[in-house]
Amino acid sequence: MSPNYDTWSKQDLIARLTDLEQRAKGGPHHPRPKRAISSGTGRPFHFKDHPVRKIAVKFCYSGWEYNGLAYQIDPTPLPTVEEVLFRAFAKARLVDAEAGLDGCGWERCGRTDVGVSAAGQVVSLWVRSALPVDSTKPPSEEPEPDVELASDLAPSTVELETIPDATPDTDSDLPSFDLDDDPPSNSSAPPPRTQELHYVSILNRLLPPTIRVLAWSPVSPDFSARHNCQHRHYKYFFTAHDLDTTLMQRAATTLVGEHDVRNLSKLDPTKQLTQFRRRIIKADIALVSSQQQQGKDDDAVYVLDLVGSAFLYHQVRHIMAVLFLVGAGLEHPSIVPTLMNVDGSERPLSQSDPPLPIVDRKPDYQMADALPLMLWECAFADSDVRWQTGDDHTGNGDGPDARIKGDLYHQLHAVHQRSLVHTTLEAHFLAATARYHPPPPQYFPFSKTGLTTSTIPPLANKEPPVLGVPLGGGTYRRGVRYIPILLRKRLDHVEVANARWRTGKGSRKVERVDAANNGTINDE
Repeated sequence: MSPNYDTWSKQDLIARLTDLEQRAKGGPHHPRPKRAISSGTGRPFHFKDHPVRKIAVKFCYSGWEYNGLAYQIDPTPLPTVEEVLFRAFAKARLVDAEAGLDGCGWERCGRTDVGVSAAGQVVSLWVRSALPVDSTKPPSEEPEPDVELASDLAPSTVELETIPDATPDTDSDLPSFDLDDDPPSNSSAPPPRTQELHYVSILNRLLPPTIRVLAWSPVSPDFSARHNCQHRHYKYFFTAHDLDTTLMQRAATTLVGEHDVRNLSKLDPTKQLTQFRRRIIKADIALVSSQQQQGKDDDAVYVLDLVGSAFLYHQVRHIMAVLFLVGAGLEHPSIVPTLMNVDGSERPLSQSDPPLPIVDRKPDYQMADALPLMLWECAFADSDVRWQTGDDHTGNGDGPDARIKGDLYHQLHAVHQRSLVHTTLEAHFLAATARYHPPPPQYFPFSKTGLTTSTIPPLANKEPPVLGVPLGGGTYRRGVRYIPILLRKRLDHVEVANARWRTGKGSRKVERVDAANNGTINDE
């Protein structure tokens, strides 16, 4: 029977519609039911009949192509990285699509937001294995999850959807890698395999070029990509235009150590955090490359290497926004330790400087652009992971997977070469424009121009000039007047913001969950 929707609240109806939309379009939690995928012998593929093992997978992706890393229940304008990656695992029959992310124990190392890229992201999960079950099965003390596997459904009910750039979903057009299907019933049992499936090449054949699997590692059953990570290394790229990188480095140095960084991140009340101390291991600004144009090298590319044990929401982008203000000369390098001086424990840059003011609430300022940010590395102990790419278990052999490994390098090298050509073309567009439109006056950095916010000369018509405060990635915040950070409006205390969420959206969320668990919200 259909539920009586006349008695449902608005929130319950919205939740129901969202759930139905997800079931209709398919996804890791609600795959679209279709016919069963069969093996080459014409029999359905039963995932539970195969051994599984836990592995870690290292991969890279172009953040500007996706709606962030994490899988989203609600529809998104662009697909997420996890959505596309999980579908590749499912299409290769490495995971059970019906069980979803939770069914394979999916864990990510570090979440990246819309526009942010990664060169060394890591996830851990249980996957199908070609090795004997006694050496790879999960711990027996864990109860079997109460989920209905695809093989337990009625015949001809499940089919994995294709993903962009994937091979056609037909029996004859499946990829040529070994799927380790059941042998025909009239044949003798084959000898146990001693080589694992070629996870890297299998996945890269199914993934779009903007996501590339680099390596995999066997891991212990209790390994967690999130909790076993020792530190994370972020890189933020920027040009030296309008910036004094020496001042930026002086400010960045104060980040090293353990500090309260609530004023250098975005408060997320949904997490109900009360601890904001994080440890930074390294904060260095270094030259990446220099592109001389018209006798100037203010377009030299620099990078902030930021290494820490853990990071708060949007922490790197907030740090870069403040460093840009320091580099432009709009803020003194002491602004960084000042923003971390929540309880009076921070010290000034030098003993001759006055004590730092206490800043227990975050001033309102805009964070830096997402495009130049990259998660470069997720570091683990050597005893936890042994990264490999092919059947030789070292990534350096010349086995059957060597051609795929070579192709992967050439693929990314070709992308890099094409990007260099684009950069050259854009530089010539700029040169052609400069012939008719001369560059505007340069006000920043104040350390080189000798100007201040009060001495910037007005325009010819006596109007104040429009200042472009750098935000990274070629973006600027434009205005005629700059307000120092410490004079800006302060946001709510953390305790106030957390309490407001608990009594507002948080309480409504709890009510919906309780109603669903108590059967108030019916399901078909």
